[in-house]
Formats: sequence, C-alpha cells, structure tokens
Amino acid sequence: MSLGISVYFGLDNTKDENINLLRTSYKLGFSRIFTSLHIPEANYDILKLEVNEFFNLAKNLNMDIISDISPNTFKFLNLKNMDLEGLKKIGIKTIRIDFGYSEKEIAEMSKNPYGIKIQLNASTITEEFFKSLDCYFPNYNNIDALHNFYPRVNTGISEECMLQKNKILSSRNIKVSAFVQSNNRKRSPMKDGLPTLEDHRNVDVREAANHLFALGNNCVFIGDSLPSEKELLELSSLDKDSVEIKICLKTSDKASIELLKKKYSSRADSARDAIRASESRIFLNNSIIKKFNTIDKKYGDITIDNEEYLRYMGELQILLRDISKDERTNVVASVLQEDFYLLKYIVNGKKFHFKF
Repeated sequence: MSLGISVYFGLDNTKDENINLLRTSYKLGFSRIFTSLHIPEANYDILKLEVNEFFNLAKNLNMDIISDISPNTFKFLNLKNMDLEGLKKIGIKTIRIDFGYSEKEIAEMSKNPYGIKIQLNASTITEEFFKSLDCYFPNYNNIDALHNFYPRVNTGISEECMLQKNKILSSRNIKVSAFVQSNNRKRSPMKDGLPTLEDHRNVDVREAANHLFALGNNCVFIGDSLPSEKELLELSSLDKDSVEIKICLKTSDKASIELLKKKYSSRADSARDAIRASESRIFLNNSIIKKFNTIDKKYGDITIDNEEYLRYMGELQILLRDISKDERTNVVASVLQEDFYLLKYIVNGKKFHFKF
C-alpha cells in the first residue's frame, strides 16, 4: 500500500510550489508521483524548464515517477519514440499506457530490460482486452494499473464500476490505484476536483482514501495540483491496511476502551448478524469485563461480551442487525451513521480499527 501526489508542470503551480510539494510529501512517506506531459492548457515554455529539475530531485529521492506517454511525450523529452532506456535515465519508472498502443506493443513493453513498469488505465480495461493481451504473453509482474480521474462534474465512475474493473485486474494479480481530489487548490481549467469516484467529489481526502483502500486499491494519489499540508498529513497518518470506522463511545470502562483502541481482523467465517473481531479475546489479557449497558442493540452498535458470557468474555462485535438485549453483552460504542457504508467491506479477514 502506498500514497502518491500529482504534478502538472506549466499549469497552476510555480516551480517552487512543485518542489516544495515534492519535498513535503516525501518526508511524510509518499513514494509515487503522477504527472502528465501533454496537457493542452499547459504553458510548454515553462514546462520544459521545470521538468528536468523536478525529475532529477525525484530521482535522487528514489520516488516512482509515473508519466502518461504518447509519441509527443518522447518528442517533448527529446527522445526517440519508445526510448524506454531514455525515460529511465531521466527518472521515469512507470509509463501509463492509454490510447494509441496495441496489445502487442504493450506486451512487448512489459518485457523491457530497463525496469520500467507499464501502467494500464484501470477504468477502461475489459476482459476482451486481456484476452487479446494474453496472446502476446506479457510480463504481468511488470504491469500495474491506475484509474482515471474525472475533471468534469458527474463523470466520475461508480463504485460498482470500480469493483468490476478491480476484480478483472485482481484475477491477474495486477495492483491497482485511484485518485482522490484535494479541496485546497483544484486543478485548472475546470477546478471541480480530480477524483476517480464521483461519490468522492468534494469529500475530504482522508475519508475518500479510506474508502478506496477498503475497496481494495493498493495506492491512492491526490489528483489535484496543490494539496494543503493538512491534507498531506491526514492522508499520511491513515492506516492503509485497515478500514477506519468512526465511532461514538458509550462507556468509560477502561478495559473496554483499551479493546476499542486495537486493530482487528474480521473472521473468515462471517456471521449473519455481526462482524466478529478475531483477536479481541486475546487482547483482553487478564482484564475482567463487568456487566453494564446491557440494552437492546441496534445496527452499527459495537458490543463486548461481559464476564457472564464465560469463555466469550471480551468478544467484540459490530452488529449488522437489531438484536434484543442480552445480560451477557455490553454496548460500548456505536458506528457513526456516515460510516455505515464501510461495514460491508469488513469481511474475509479484512482489518479494521476505530476512530474516536
């Protein structure tokens, strides 16, 4: 799991702003940079001056520069068409393939000896595309995928579309990434944000990224030009391997609160009525959970079994349906309604933790 920023030379940001973004994001653990070298609105005179300096710095920091390519890209960089060795020398580690290249050409590029990774457009791939690509025996170990971002309002893809595309990619062990928008400086010319999912337009960076990781994406990029330092901090502090669930506490019991601070795995044998935490009874150690707040329980309530449940004492669950009160079970917190949608992803060993 990783994080990335996006840089668009000659568009919204000054050279110093781009360099500062690079240095700040690197210090916060971001490891990837998406850039496009053929934006119609860009000032190409400025673009040429900035690219080499930025690429040299990113290369020295060992960051993964991803650039979409076309014959014009190679021309702009003063390289021969498809000069992958030349791309590597200037610091580009991944090339994003979209329109204009055949399945045969993509397969051949995936076998390049220079360590250049090939990135597919995750939003547009189909089973038919892969059936054709398979005929040319590509090196799938050298291929990953990145969803589009969508500058125009109401054109971002749906969650259902993303899940469908990610399933196709996952069947070939291809890692997939997606974009969230920044709400600080939105990229020209539309300035309506650059998310992958339309559901994420104008949503906070951390919340949107938490959703993307829950959906099985391996990397999240901020799509817009200049995220704030607060957005970078919030995203860098997100546990990328665990679904974050916001909750409201309903107890002051120290042992229960300590259990709520832990990270859990959902059980592989999913229960009908609840998400069961695999490790909660182990985390209990020698603590005793006394009986309290044994009330009727609602969807989204978080419960911990008390000492009257004998060997089940310490079992933590998130309820997926309303259940009548049981004197052996305490209600210790509730999932905030705005995060109910995340519960459906916590299955088959998926990790989760609470924020309160």
